[in-house]
Amino acid sequence: MKGSNYLEALSKTKEVVFDKTGTLTQGVFEVNGVHHNHLSEDKIIELAALAEIASSHPIGKSLQRAYGKELDRNRVTDIREISGNGVIAVVDGIEVHAGNAKLMRQFDIDFIECHQTGTIIHVALDGEYAGHIVISDVLKPTSKAAIANLKKAGVEKTVMLTGDASRVADQVAAELGIDQVYSELLPGDKVAKVEQLIGEKPAKDKLAFVGDGINDAPVLSRADIGIAMGAMGSDAAIEAADIVLMDDDPLKIAKAIRISKKCLRIVYQNIVLALGVKFACLLLGAIGLANMYVAIFADVGVMIIAVLNAIRCLMVKRL
Repeated sequence: MKGSNYLEALSKTKEVVFDKTGTLTQGVFEVNGVHHNHLSEDKIIELAALAEIASSHPIGKSLQRAYGKELDRNRVTDIREISGNGVIAVVDGIEVHAGNAKLMRQFDIDFIECHQTGTIIHVALDGEYAGHIVISDVLKPTSKAAIANLKKAGVEKTVMLTGDASRVADQVAAELGIDQVYSELLPGDKVAKVEQLIGEKPAKDKLAFVGDGINDAPVLSRADIGIAMGAMGSDAAIEAADIVLMDDDPLKIAKAIRISKKCLRIVYQNIVLALGVKFACLLLGAIGLANMYVAIFADVGVMIIAVLNAIRCLMVKRL
C-alpha cells in the first residue's frame, strides 16, 4: 500500500471493478480449435501467428505458441494494429486480417459466428474469409473464492470489464458470481465505464479497480483506489496503482480490505481510549483526587496500551 490515505480509503470500498484478463484469469490463452477453415488448421494458425508477430498481447503470444516454430520476420510487412479489434499484415504477399468480429465488419468481410465459448480470432486472406481460431483463457483457481470473500468483507457490488465477446464474458461472470459485466470494450471504453460507475455510486463510498496490463494504467489512475497485479502486471500499471498485489492472488484484495478495516478500528479505539483517560484524569485533578501516579498513567500508560493494541494489526494474517 502506497500510503495511509489509501489504507483508509480501502476500508470504505463498496464496489470493486475487475479487468478480466490476467486479473480473474491467468492470462494464459490456449488454442482449442480451428473451424470453418478452407486451408489446413496448421496453415491458418501459421498465417495468424505471423500477422501477430509484433504483438505482445496474450492472445498473439498464444497463436505464436500454437504455431510452435520459429517465426520469420522477413515474411511479414505492413503490420497495422487496430486497437481492440485485431491486426492486419501482409504475409508472403497475402493480406491477412486476424481479429474479432468488429474487425471483419469494419472491412465488410462476411464471417461465420462460432458456436463455442471462447475468444474467437477470425482470419481473412485478401478479403476472403478463411475460418476462425478458438482461444480460451483459464480462470485463476482462487477467483471464485475471491469474489465470495469480497462480499463477506463488505463489498456490495462487483463488476467485470472486458474486451471479450458478451457470451464469453457472461459465462465467466456467472461462474464467478460477479454482479455486473460489461463486454466488448476498447481500452478507452473502460475509462469511460469506470467514470460512469463512479458517478453513480454514493459520494462517501469508494470504488476500487483491479487490473494488470499497460492499458489498465489510465483506469487505475482514475479509480478511487487502483489495485495492480504485481507479479504479472506491467510496470505502467504498477506505477499507476495505489495498492500492488505482489503474488497476483485476487484473494489478497479481500484480505487488504480486512486489514484496512481492522487498522481503522484500532486507530479509533486508541483515540477514544486516550481522550477518555485524559479527560477522566483532568476531571479527577479538578476535584483534587488525582496524584502524580494518575498523571503518569494518563501519559505513558495510555501510550503503552495504545501500542499494545496496535500490535493486533499483525493478527489479520490469521483471519
